[in-house]
Amino acid sequence: MPTDRGQAGPTISEVAAEAGVGRATAARTLGGYGYVSPELRARVLAAAEKLGYRANALARSMSTGVSHTLGVIVADIGNPFFAGLLRGVSDTSRARGFDVIVLSTYEDLREEVAATNVLIDKRVDGVIVASAALGRDQVAHLKAAIDRGIPVVLVDRAVAALDLDSVVIDNRDAAREAVEVLIAAGHRRIGFVWGPPVAQAPATRRELLTAASRNLWTDGERLRGYLDALDDAHIPFDPRLVMVGPKTEERVVTEVGRMLALPDRVTAVFCSETDGMTGSLRALRAAGLAYPEDVALIGFDDSAWAAVMEPPLTMIAQPVHELGAKAAQVLLDILGGGEPAREMHTLRSRLIQRSSVAPPRPPG
Repeated sequence: MPTDRGQAGPTISEVAAEAGVGRATAARTLGGYGYVSPELRARVLAAAEKLGYRANALARSMSTGVSHTLGVIVADIGNPFFAGLLRGVSDTSRARGFDVIVLSTYEDLREEVAATNVLIDKRVDGVIVASAALGRDQVAHLKAAIDRGIPVVLVDRAVAALDLDSVVIDNRDAAREAVEVLIAAGHRRIGFVWGPPVAQAPATRRELLTAASRNLWTDGERLRGYLDALDDAHIPFDPRLVMVGPKTEERVVTEVGRMLALPDRVTAVFCSETDGMTGSLRALRAAGLAYPEDVALIGFDDSAWAAVMEPPLTMIAQPVHELGAKAAQVLLDILGGGEPAREMHTLRSRLIQRSSVAPPRPPG
């Protein structure tokens, strides 16, 4: 039975006495380092269970240099995308004997820096991060972790300034395939929702891509996929059909409303984020229009609600669990002695075609 010691649990010395072994033997067994014979190990573990011994993970990590803990930094653990990704990280890590500490940043670089410092102080063995860093002047915190011997793996988005392993999906190809479906249905006036967060709309394609390069890598890749599909179909780029400004659902309502009010309005919209789809649906309702009769829709991040909408929405499904599992696998392999490959590990997404795409209405 566990000893009654208030909040202080039994010590290693008490476990050693109960097992009839030396303190050093008990410490090696409970700390998971050094050699202990199977017989003595079994006695120590039985004694620890009897007394209710709980190892001090921080003290153990200070003595062994290993905490068996991974740190994960994401934008928002309440977001279903990141929740699924974290499940993949947790399942894979737990299977290999590692715990996980999770911190949210809300895409705020200052929060990311603070979270990284917390994980360094917690002596985690490695870090998986969906980073909000955009340039070389914003990655010092991640380099600090690496300099301390803590490997870092990027997930969901790459950071051009860092030569690290990253685990992502095929954002550009997925966006291109979605827009190709709209083009095949006969659409040429196709809006892009969730563009660069700039105050003034870029007037040229070059200006748009320059603005995108200063944005999150994921968003830039999806915009490039949209442009690829237009190029392949010889459809001229129209900057009026790309949303710009703050990345909020309210901004989407405003921007899609503007596209719908054009004399040659959009007949289809590609949404590269969930909030882009919900904002687009609100804008259509406000304009008294319906999908797919008036405007065709395709979005990113398939979910249960997209399938039960009437009509059901055509969406891109991301392998979120696999994304997290692969990131954890890459990091754990490095911790196991493997050399960092410093490569981009790309997983395939899947376009789920439902009923939100139809040909454009004939003019007149």
